[in-house]
Amino acid sequence: MGQGIDDILDAVLDSYVRHPHIGKIGEKHFPKRHLILDVLKKLQCVVFPGFFDEKELRSDNIRFYTGQLLEEIRETLLEQVIKTFRLFKDEYKDASDDVLQKHSEEVVDAFLAAIPKIREYLATDIEAAYEGDPAAFSRDEVISSYPGIYATMVNRIAHELYELGVPLIPRIMTEYAHSVTGIDIHPGAKLGRYFFIDHGTGIVIGETSEIGEHAKIYQGVTLGALSTRGGQQLKGKKRHPTIEDDVTIYSGASILGGETVISGGVVIGGNAFVTKSIPEQTRVSAKMPELQFKRNENVEYQSAEFLTYEI
Repeated sequence: MGQGIDDILDAVLDSYVRHPHIGKIGEKHFPKRHLILDVLKKLQCVVFPGFFDEKELRSDNIRFYTGQLLEEIRETLLEQVIKTFRLFKDEYKDASDDVLQKHSEEVVDAFLAAIPKIREYLATDIEAAYEGDPAAFSRDEVISSYPGIYATMVNRIAHELYELGVPLIPRIMTEYAHSVTGIDIHPGAKLGRYFFIDHGTGIVIGETSEIGEHAKIYQGVTLGALSTRGGQQLKGKKRHPTIEDDVTIYSGASILGGETVISGGVVIGGNAFVTKSIPEQTRVSAKMPELQFKRNENVEYQSAEFLTYEI
């Protein structure tokens, strides 16, 4: 006979004692993930008014409705920012409530003030996606359905919080976007204007990546580090590449290293593996493997010869 529920409960509680680092029992300052994602959803409504709201927006209610959203965002985000500063920032672990409150309010208000800039950058991203994708029916389709636009929007929001020194919250946002789009962009990554992710699944853009304007990246691209063997000793160092303006990177390419610079106008072909800087206006392509087509003995062919193609 299996264990009774009391025995199982005792074993679970014992595991809480033995592994306290993977639990937060009694920790009142740990932020709530569901509240952070609720903030993200409301920010999406502010950034793209009328696209994701549950109610119809009109010229006579837009000011009241948006103002209400901003108040809700500020209240919830402020509460979560206070928690993360108290928990993760050494200078605020023992600070007075007044000091922590004042600093957190300044950070949240600075973030909210950046929303017009975030929208300005996103407007260029929408244009790049629409103009760069012949399959795009309209800009509305791009906003409503493209995973690359959602991942980019979340990065632009999270990056502002990251730059303001907010711990944890930006990563919760971008990893949520990663989970729903398959696109992994660290909140520390810097994205220029007119950034376009085409398809997007499997893209990885590391923390210290810098991307210029009019960059276009296809699915499966990695902007990564040459090695993470140093672990925490590499924290704060430039580990990921710099991509300059007007660069196109096709599917499956890997570009690695903090000293790697892909200069303006470069085209990186599919499946290329790049670990050194590339001068401007260069095309980089991986040598294609030889494909062999062999006759299937169970199928009749007009010619029984083996066919070999080099591409």
